[in-house]
Amino acid sequence: MTLQLAWIGLGNMGRGMCKNLVEKGNLDKPLVLYNRTKKRADDLSTKLGADKTKVVENIGDAVKSSDIIFICLGDDAAVQEAVNAILQQDVTGKLICDCSTVHPDTTNALEKATTSMGAEFVGMPVFGAPAMADSGQLVCVPAGKSESVKKVQSYTKGVMGRADIDFPGQPAGNSSLLKIIGNTFILNMVEQLSEGHTLAEKTSLGPENLHRWIETMFPGPYTAYSSRMLAGDYYKRDEPLFHVDLARKDARHALDLAEKTGTSLPNVKTGDAHLIKVKEHLGDKGDIPSIYGAVRQESGLKFENKD
Repeated sequence: MTLQLAWIGLGNMGRGMCKNLVEKGNLDKPLVLYNRTKKRADDLSTKLGADKTKVVENIGDAVKSSDIIFICLGDDAAVQEAVNAILQQDVTGKLICDCSTVHPDTTNALEKATTSMGAEFVGMPVFGAPAMADSGQLVCVPAGKSESVKKVQSYTKGVMGRADIDFPGQPAGNSSLLKIIGNTFILNMVEQLSEGHTLAEKTSLGPENLHRWIETMFPGPYTAYSSRMLAGDYYKRDEPLFHVDLARKDARHALDLAEKTGTSLPNVKTGDAHLIKVKEHLGDKGDIPSIYGAVRQESGLKFENKD
């Protein structure tokens, strides 16, 4: 028996993940799409093919006919609301897979609520920028009961992602723990790049010379973020790739975990303080590499590095 898949949430990440499910997931049934703003679902359906997708009006319609329901939403409240709507249906034998970045306590609570209703649950946040979602190069982190994780992995490595870091037989919340801690590495990386480029500009070295060193020593994310900073992309982009509000949400989750466990995270506190300044300066255009502008301002430079 073939499985019917549904997808809830078509933001920057969700759209790319759906694209790869349709193109490489060997689906023999149209992928069911739901987004709160229906136009986004309609636009994606047109792009991917009306014969390969099916847009529905509400979450209930997405759940009724589906065996696996993927979720990719912006924050804990949105995920909780979606799962509450899903659980109003008969979900016996269905599998819910949450790809959102949420607090581990949220993931564990959702797993408990879902399994108590006779369904399966997998927490599966992903690492990677929207361009990686679009190209199928994400790193997927599925966690939950072993048999549930195995079902989801039919659509991860080689479809939506390039690799899995899987936690079969572990609480679903362990995936969210890794995601939150992992995102502190990204925050700290951006903070260090911002400080380094600002110091290079205020000395005789210059940002371009520092960037050459970064390219040589740290190819990959460091170089990508460094390039965005030097190009001015950190303040020019209308639709941020890692929205300042989402970056702050992840920082708050990390700081909450730190407080509960007696862990010191001074770097995260510094990064969060700079994100507050980013929000003040750029509003909803604020992106995580916009921290560069905040560090520049603190150092007596203009927020924007180019006229």
